[in-house]
Amino acid sequence: MHKPYQAFTLHTKMKLTIHGAARQVTGSMHLLEVDQYKILVDCGLDYEKDRSIQANEEFPFNPSEIDVVILTHAHIDHSGNLPTLIRMGFDGQILCTPPTAELTELLLMDSVSIFMSKQDKRRKHRGGKKHHHQQQPLYLQKHVMDTMERMVTIGFNKPFRLNGDVELTFIPVGHLLGAAAAILKVNDHGAEKTIGFTGDVGRFNYPVLNDPQPLPQVDYLVSESTYGGRFHTKDQTVEQVLIETIEKACIKESGRLIIPAFSIGRTQALVFSLNKIFSSGLLPPVKVFVDSPMANASTQVFRKYHELLNDDAQDFYKAKGDEFEFENLTYIENLKDSRQISNYFEPCIIISSAGMLEGGRIQDHLYNNIQNYYCTILFIGYCAKGTLGYRLLRGDPIVHIKDRELAVYATIKKTDLFSAHGDHEDLVNTVKQNPADKLKRVFLVHGETESMQALADALEQDRYQVTIPEKGVAYNL
Repeated sequence: MHKPYQAFTLHTKMKLTIHGAARQVTGSMHLLEVDQYKILVDCGLDYEKDRSIQANEEFPFNPSEIDVVILTHAHIDHSGNLPTLIRMGFDGQILCTPPTAELTELLLMDSVSIFMSKQDKRRKHRGGKKHHHQQQPLYLQKHVMDTMERMVTIGFNKPFRLNGDVELTFIPVGHLLGAAAAILKVNDHGAEKTIGFTGDVGRFNYPVLNDPQPLPQVDYLVSESTYGGRFHTKDQTVEQVLIETIEKACIKESGRLIIPAFSIGRTQALVFSLNKIFSSGLLPPVKVFVDSPMANASTQVFRKYHELLNDDAQDFYKAKGDEFEFENLTYIENLKDSRQISNYFEPCIIISSAGMLEGGRIQDHLYNNIQNYYCTILFIGYCAKGTLGYRLLRGDPIVHIKDRELAVYATIKKTDLFSAHGDHEDLVNTVKQNPADKLKRVFLVHGETESMQALADALEQDRYQVTIPEKGVAYNL
């Protein structure tokens, strides 16, 4: 077992408090204080099952006292509470990479839509009557626009001085377009201290994205631990899994393949992989529908920052053109066209969001196909407990979709090869880029307790000093 961390230094200028993603996955929010200067690293939505969404208004500090926010990447569990922070008094800059700023805007606007949709459902449930205790949306479109006005973008590997004592550098870590580890150099009474925040660590050889770049030497590291103790499948490639699944579902059975996918990151990786398969003639042509307005918008961001894509994508572009466009691929924009897909009776592939099936257009496709023996549903991402996706993966014979109980006759499959998180081995190797005798302390965040413990045990075997922080506890560095 790791020992509790008690390194209280007499004249320290640095204090770290983990306010979110402490012994849980969501709600990343870490406060670094350098003397009186307060730096917030990430400000994500906490949507653990035992908390209401409104609980995100309860900041454990005064938002107006935060000097600057550093955003590692766009995913909502890292960015999703920024508009609330601003609504409640924060008026500083938000520092991130250029793609992160653009993808964050898409995701925050989508959050507003989800909040409003839930409010409408509650109102309909009450017969259209307003209630004086009615739960208000956490934030509105106006607050998202206020958030975007505070964004200041910094390129990768370009040191940026926050003030006279603190310098920030973003290091690319894969995982998502624009995702970065934040490395902070701090002048502590003439001595230099460094602390790194990994954000979410990507995996190697992932479609479209570059491999994570090695981190520089740091004194302290705050590392995610999502896949601690778990390993990704190694005996198949993304293309092999897709070919095998498409061949059975669409060619041999002349049926349809439905792939629930998150709109940002996962969909682009999937479309590029399909492009490689079909353009190489590895399978006969099959109609592909991408049915997600946000996926269409985020694909434009991937095109805009094409120079940040990996060599495989760059080489494909030079040889064959746009990675995200090919014959038989149709991007669906409006709801009318989305509903018309159910009238397409030829074999096809439908890619739609949301990945856990809790909302979005994917629910229409499931409603129309869950009782179709000639339909296969391929899960390519994690489904949290309690979600419709989780229940299907668990093998429930009957599921509730859109106010109906429906028997599951479709074939359910899954693969972890599209997970954009590094696994246990990747996380251990990320830490090991810093020798154990030079890295003073590793703080593990963003993971289930078992995952954190598995990663801590592995690192402690290699003589690393590891702490699994408690929420709200301050650690002097």
